[in-house]
Amino acid sequence: MISHAEACALIETPDAALGDLLARASEVRDRGRGRVVTFSAKVFVPLTTLCRDYCGYCTFRRDPGEPGAHTMTPEEVLALARAGARLGAKEALFSLGDKPEAVFPLHREFLRRHGHRTTLGYLRAVCELTLRESPLLPHANPGVMAERDLAALREVTVSMGLMLETVSERLGHPGLAHDRAPDKVPARRLRTIELAGKLSIPFTTGILIGIGETPRERVDALTAIRELHERYGHIQEVIIQTFRAKPRIPMHEHPEPPLEDVLRAIAVARLLLGPDVNIQAPPNLSPRAYPRLLAAGLNDWGGISPLTPDHINPEKPWPLITELRRATEGMGFVLRERLAIYPEFAKRAEFLDEAGRSRVASLVDGDGLVKESHEHWRRW
Repeated sequence: MISHAEACALIETPDAALGDLLARASEVRDRGRGRVVTFSAKVFVPLTTLCRDYCGYCTFRRDPGEPGAHTMTPEEVLALARAGARLGAKEALFSLGDKPEAVFPLHREFLRRHGHRTTLGYLRAVCELTLRESPLLPHANPGVMAERDLAALREVTVSMGLMLETVSERLGHPGLAHDRAPDKVPARRLRTIELAGKLSIPFTTGILIGIGETPRERVDALTAIRELHERYGHIQEVIIQTFRAKPRIPMHEHPEPPLEDVLRAIAVARLLLGPDVNIQAPPNLSPRAYPRLLAAGLNDWGGISPLTPDHINPEKPWPLITELRRATEGMGFVLRERLAIYPEFAKRAEFLDEAGRSRVASLVDGDGLVKESHEHWRRW
């Protein structure tokens, strides 16, 4: 693995030398992950679009009364999970706003009617319901959490996640991306990721590029992720997420990062994090660049749904699985399905609570990937 200083130099690689950087990262990926590229068949569950944060780039969040403001009932969650299962999905990805009960009385009343004081308590209940009453395995992205929240959710999920996004405190200054977003303070997010490590939770994190951070700040965030993974060994996936401008967000006129910046970030992430960490970039955000993304060193396409849109980037449809498979195989890779818990974690008992252990074991082969007899994606 390269040093922070080397990474800071490489993240500034000029376009003319980019091919050499990508080739170096690709070789490291091949050494650790081989020629298998994975994805998860999922259902995207937008549990609540209410959020107390006002990030400049977010189109997911809503205030009560706005079009699209909604908190799903347990019945809606279960119906969605079962519909996804009929199409072959195996992951229920729960996304939700941070602590809306802190600012919205209407949401507090919703929680009270369903027997909960907090959104995280309600999330735990619907994850438990999903695990008990459907074939899907829950993965939760609920934002900043305390240790007790993480421990409670660990009992009813197979993995969790929190995008670090950045370690730049500067972006919290007035008028910048994280102004009016108390849950985007880097120290709070790093603390949540660290607590997940102490609890042996298979954890997804990553960076968001193009929101006003500098190239060096991208390296700083990736280095912070590496340090936590070296300490706890629990980072199952690092996502290189790309800012996309949308009409209704405060940053609607902010420039999107060029593809070359995405490729540099993927390659530097691979070299910083080493051959064994799973690195992902959402294919729907770069729909004409699959071969170049693979060449940069990623080994996973993330979650793809046969049923639900990407509620974070709803204007960007999921790729057709046949198209993704063609591109993957065209670059000499094999496309395989994984669960919400990555193969190397699925095979280790300390990373799975008892409730999900037998379900996971019944779905995976000796490599920790979904058994080919359970792969329904070939029909999509």
